[in-house]
Amino acid sequence: MTRLSVEMLAADAPPPITSAGHAQLGIAVLVGIAVIVLLITKFKLHAFLSLTVGALVLGAVAGAPLDKAITSFTGGLGSTVASVGVLIALGAILGKLLADSGGADQIVDTILAKAGGRAMPWAMVLIASVVGLPLFFEIGIVLLIPVVLMVAKRGTYSLMRIGIPALAGLSVMHGLIPPHPGPLVAIDAVKANLGVTLALGLLVAVPSVIVAGPLFSKVASRWVDVQAPDRMIPQRASDDLERRPSFGATLATVLLPVVLMLAKALVDIVVDNPDDVTQRVFDVIGSPLFALLAAVIVGIFTLGLPAGFSKERINSTVDKGLMPIAGIMLIVGAGGGFKQTLIDCGVGQMILDISKDWSISAILLAWMIAVVIRLATGSATVATVSAAGLVAPLAADMSTAHTALLVLAIGAGSLFFSHVNDAGFWLVKEYFGLDVGQTVKTWSLMETILSVVAGALVFVLSLII
Repeated sequence: MTRLSVEMLAADAPPPITSAGHAQLGIAVLVGIAVIVLLITKFKLHAFLSLTVGALVLGAVAGAPLDKAITSFTGGLGSTVASVGVLIALGAILGKLLADSGGADQIVDTILAKAGGRAMPWAMVLIASVVGLPLFFEIGIVLLIPVVLMVAKRGTYSLMRIGIPALAGLSVMHGLIPPHPGPLVAIDAVKANLGVTLALGLLVAVPSVIVAGPLFSKVASRWVDVQAPDRMIPQRASDDLERRPSFGATLATVLLPVVLMLAKALVDIVVDNPDDVTQRVFDVIGSPLFALLAAVIVGIFTLGLPAGFSKERINSTVDKGLMPIAGIMLIVGAGGGFKQTLIDCGVGQMILDISKDWSISAILLAWMIAVVIRLATGSATVATVSAAGLVAPLAADMSTAHTALLVLAIGAGSLFFSHVNDAGFWLVKEYFGLDVGQTVKTWSLMETILSVVAGALVFVLSLII
């Protein structure tokens, strides 16, 4: 074994990597990712444990002492949880308040009352995008499935004509738009500006979701013409409530963190003076932690109290919102630990060295790496955090806009072709009553279109700005 990786784990500035070192590190990456894939897909091991084992295997194959690899992994896990853990928790609380208070149902019912006929698929995109903003993807599916099934049943629509746009709206938020965990971790890894990433993410997300949602649903509904299964229409949260929050208050609460973060980005561009009082104020109120905390506190008064929640019920809602995120937070943290192990072993520097001789764009390279990891592991979050660690050195000399586009390229790649190793695949299959082939022709293809269109738009933007 060489001393190369040992020195890189112990030193602040890694030494130049030789061709032999490149080969060893390349093998280490392939073996580490292969172990993660095998444990997740073959042995059905939890992604947190799989990432932990994969990181240690990566360090060992790279030639690093196990204690150094453990230090890298735990350090990366700790820094990742420290940077995004509170944000994940706040997002989960806001999502639970939105669901339990009936606020989500209020948004849904209000928009559906204004839409009908050909406008219905577009209304479903809007509903999913707004409701999915503060929610994790799986929670968003569970929340929106009753709406999709009821709309399809009552309006005698093809289930795919209504369901695909809703799924596309949820998915694009999950992959491209902070404060979702994947984009947040990627932003932290490549040191991107959150406000700029959010603004460019919205710019990319809108046309992407139009193509993959309402437009593709026309084709999907012809390929798979199924009706909503009666057995899967559950009771909605607000059915047990005597009253619920207003549409305006609910929408304002959901959009509050986005508005604050975008305002910070705008002030940063217009003022561009770190010592200016206005910019310093917006740097605080537009930070993700403050923006989400403000939304949660406002939500207690605009969502919880109007729904008739007592103080005890609000506390219970907060507790229930936090309970399901332990697994998510640990997966994100372990992804950060795997990323740090990659960096400390010199894998990021290796990619930087090799890519200098390639004629491939860093944006395209980031998208391709995320695609490969997504196909292998089935997890968009694992693909995002792992790819971000691999391509982070490429962002060193990039402009603010291009660093944000690098994050979006990773996010777009992480959505590519969901299949049997992705929990989302099975959620869609079971809720919609599809077989595996039908799920591939609808859900999997929709994810692929979303990934390709978003990736192409990001690449085009990188040539323009």
